[in-house]
Amino acid sequence: MNSLLDLAGEICKLVFPIREEIFLGNNESSVAVCTLSSMDLLKEISSSDLMKKIAISGRLLSENKGIDELVRNIIKNHNIRTLIVCGKEVSGHKTGHALVSLYKYGIDGNSRITNSYSPSPFLTVSKEDVEKFQKQLTLVDRVGETRLDRIICEI
Repeated sequence: MNSLLDLAGEICKLVFPIREEIFLGNNESSVAVCTLSSMDLLKEISSSDLMKKIAISGRLLSENKGIDELVRNIIKNHNIRTLIVCGKEVSGHKTGHALVSLYKYGIDGNSRITNSYSPSPFLTVSKEDVEKFQKQLTLVDRVGETRLDRIICEI
């Protein structure tokens, strides 16, 4: 089953190429912003003075490989203490819900995000890495919020 999902993922990359969109800001900042599928919001944030107050901003489109990468990057950067999750939910993947569930409940013995209703919420990061992620930061759940003036209040 996993090989079939991997194949489907590779086909999607060819048919629907999506560039990595991550913007680095102030490396002294303790704040990271994830805009889920809201590319316009990400571009608005990345081109504003807010980047002086944010360590990194980026998008998140998958409830498995994307979250794996996000967790790895967060625990590597010990400065990051706050993760603001905002923007439109990823249709079909429910990536925001999966990320919030990971933060609240962790993963089970099969590396599945507990309480996630995403279609494939299976991670490759270890349970220990998930626990580091949970302890290191405060996750601010603003899933669905796309208005920059409301997000600024959290930063």
